[in-house]
Amino acid sequence: MIANLEHVVVVVTGANGGLGAAIVRVLAARGATVVAHVRQAESLPGGVASTVIADLGDPAAAGRIMAETLSVHGRVDGLVNCAGVQPVVPFAAISDEEWQQMLDINLSAAHRLTQHAAAAMKDHGGGSIVHIASIEGSRPAVGHAHYAVSKAGLIMHAKAAALELGPIGVRVNAVSPGLLAREGLDDDWPEGIARWVQRAPLGRLGTGEDVAQACAFLLSPESSFITGTDLIVDGGMSACPSW
Repeated sequence: MIANLEHVVVVVTGANGGLGAAIVRVLAARGATVVAHVRQAESLPGGVASTVIADLGDPAAAGRIMAETLSVHGRVDGLVNCAGVQPVVPFAAISDEEWQQMLDINLSAAHRLTQHAAAAMKDHGGGSIVHIASIEGSRPAVGHAHYAVSKAGLIMHAKAAALELGPIGVRVNAVSPGLLAREGLDDDWPEGIARWVQRAPLGRLGTGEDVAQACAFLLSPESSFITGTDLIVDGGMSACPSW
């Protein structure tokens, strides 16, 4: 069954990134009214109903995103926290500023957005929130220490928020993608792609659409009894033995 999202207003952060754009496209195709958050005015995927420009490093941004959404659409039924950064820095070289920026964008902004979205959802009988985490939230990669920590935090945040927001009808889950295909990856990391394809049970990289379809499911009534979980979308890589 394909999740039907007609009459559902969903905010997607980081909508101008490759994964964010795929999520927007899939949700819009399922009938959702999609509000796209972007950091600055840029080209957006088709299907966007309205746009909010905000820097998630600003603590006030989350409240403004939700306020503008309510002003235009009158309600918020779903939120996908997709915005994030992923710099590569050796563990010993991570500066305090780099560490803080990672947590501000990848974790703290999602926390603030979840608080504001849940407050808006409460007035309309509940809703669904999805954090885009990563398999690195449980299996870190070299040079990604601060990124892995932020994604591990998102996974636990989904569980903690689900525990306390369930009574008001708000579900919170995480989706953890594995390695996703993107433009230029073949040139940037050919040996990594080769290792992944060789080991992954499904024998390919993931796509933005693979992740977006998982989000659509978690935002839809078909997942109405699912909250506080981490849906891993990695082609089976996490099932591979590491010894």
